[in-house]
Amino acid sequence: MSQVVRRGARGSAVERLQQALRQAGFNPGAIDGRFGPATEAALVAFQHAHGLLADGIAGPLTWARLDGAGPAAPLDVTGQVTLDLVADMFPYTRLDPIVRHLPPVLEALRQFQLVDKPMVLMALGTIRAETETFEPVDELPSRYNTSPDGHPFDLYDNRIDLGNRGRPDGARFKGRGFVQLTGRDNYGRIGRQIGLADRLERQPELANEPKIAALVLACFLAARRQSIKQALLEDDLARARRLVNGGRHGLERFTEAYRIGERRLEDPVWSPLPIAVAAPLDYDPVQTVPVVA
Repeated sequence: MSQVVRRGARGSAVERLQQALRQAGFNPGAIDGRFGPATEAALVAFQHAHGLLADGIAGPLTWARLDGAGPAAPLDVTGQVTLDLVADMFPYTRLDPIVRHLPPVLEALRQFQLVDKPMVLMALGTIRAETETFEPVDELPSRYNTSPDGHPFDLYDNRIDLGNRGRPDGARFKGRGFVQLTGRDNYGRIGRQIGLADRLERQPELANEPKIAALVLACFLAARRQSIKQALLEDDLARARRLVNGGRHGLERFTEAYRIGERRLEDPVWSPLPIAVAAPLDYDPVQTVPVVA
């Protein structure tokens, strides 16, 4: 079993890391079992070269790549995500919606392997920023989507960058869910990625079904995983938020929730058990809403 090691560590695990880095073509300097600046620099270079988060920490994903093994399990903190923790992260939210919707959110994060501490907190912080109630919600008309004296969401109607084709696409494909999925193209693409084929585009209101809203959130974050984790590694929560929202909307709520979770969640001890790569669902997450043909 390979332990997580970082700068300042000493011992046989560090020596093994140094040997593996040298063998991979990234010279860490002396093979002395001391994790100093040269070892860290070589590790960061290796991580950059292999598309890993360049945090200078040898965790399960880095060890798996160094060892030439298959996908490794990230450090899973979802077992620590309790009702009490989420209630602390959502201090103005009733408990009932958290009780109902937290399980499908955690299941969706597991489906997309977003189980490590930064991404779990990113998901919960995003929900806090987008919908303080922990309920999937519809976007409301505002000056950003509706012109003066215009019909609701008319400023979205001709957003060809979102795949919209004119009225009524603005209102039909307005923001919905835990992450405010917006635009015809996004409904179609993410619908296919979560196993719904074209059903989400044909019936966009499904994006507010809790199980589907949770999958949309996880799918959306997974597509931006590396950039988000890099921003979080640099403690740039504003940049992480922009990668989801495109701006600073809800940043204070996001930051408060993230910091609370950051203090309370601990990284578990790693046990390198393999997990399957996320694949399209082989079950129908829609249980109660009929499909419009």
